Amino acid sequence: MARVRYGARTEAEVTAARTASAKLPDIWSTGVVALWETDPDAVAAVLPPPLKPAGRPLVRVSISKVDLPGYPLGAGSFAVAAAHGGTEGWYPLVMPMTHERALTGGREVFGEPKKLGEVTVERDGPAVRASLARHGTAFVEVRGAVSGELPLPEPTRKTDFYFKFLPAVDGSGFDGDPLLVHCVRHERVSELEAVTGDVVLRESVYDPVADLPVLRLVEITLGRKTSDQRGRVVERVDPQALLPYIHQRYDDPRQVLDAPPETPEGSL
Repeated sequence: MARVRYGARTEAEVTAARTASAKLPDIWSTGVVALWETDPDAVAAVLPPPLKPAGRPLVRVSISKVDLPGYPLGAGSFAVAAAHGGTEGWYPLVMPMTHERALTGGREVFGEPKKLGEVTVERDGPAVRASLARHGTAFVEVRGAVSGELPLPEPTRKTDFYFKFLPAVDGSGFDGDPLLVHCVRHERVSELEAVTGDVVLRESVYDPVADLPVLRLVEITLGRKTSDQRGRVVERVDPQALLPYIHQRYDDPRQVLDAPPETPEGSL
C-alpha cells in the first residue's frame, strides 16, 4: 500500500521535523513602523489582567512584507505598550496576515491574535504607503515620504504579551485555564530610514483601532530587519478576569451591540 500521508509519522520523522524547524535561516522583512502617543485611558481599557499600562501610552503599528522563499507574506501588528511585573513590552490587539499558514501556527502555538487580512507596503521613490485592511476597510494607513537615513540600532530584545486559550466546547468560559505567554524576539536591522508623514485610523466594526487615536506622532520609519522568536508560559490567568476581553480575538458579530463612542456635546 502506498504511504498514507495523514497516517502517524514515525518517531524519526517527528524528530527530523522538529530539528528542521529549530534551524530556520534568517528571514528578512521590509516594512513601516509607526509609533504614537494615545489616550492613556484607552490603553488601560484594552489590557486584560494581569497586564498593566507601561510608562507611556504608546501604540505601535508594524506593516511588513516578509521574504519567505517562494511564499511572500504580508504581516502586520497593532499593539499597545504594556507591562507585566518588571517586564515592559507590547500587547498586540490584532495581527493581520495574508496567508493561513502564518495565522494558524502563531495562534495555536503562542496565542497570537492573528487574523486573515490584506497587508500593503508600497514605495515609489521617496513616497511610502502602508496599510492594514480587513472586510473591505483599510483600518490603518501610514502615508509619507522618506526623509533620510537613520543610524542602525544595536540588536535589540523585544517582548510581546499573548494570551493562549481555548473557548469552552459548551460556549461558556474556557476549556482549561488561559495562559499568559511572553514572546521574546531578538531583532537585527540592516536598513533604516526616517519617514515624514501621518497615520490614518478608519472606523471598523471588527477592528476598532480608531478608539486609540494619534494624539502625538512619535516617529515613522521604513526598515529591513530579521528576528528570532521564543515563547514561554509565565503564568495561568484567572479565567473570569480574561473572559470580558476574548472578543478581541474574534470577528464577533455581537460587537454590533457594543455602545458607539460618545459624541461630545455640541458636536455634529
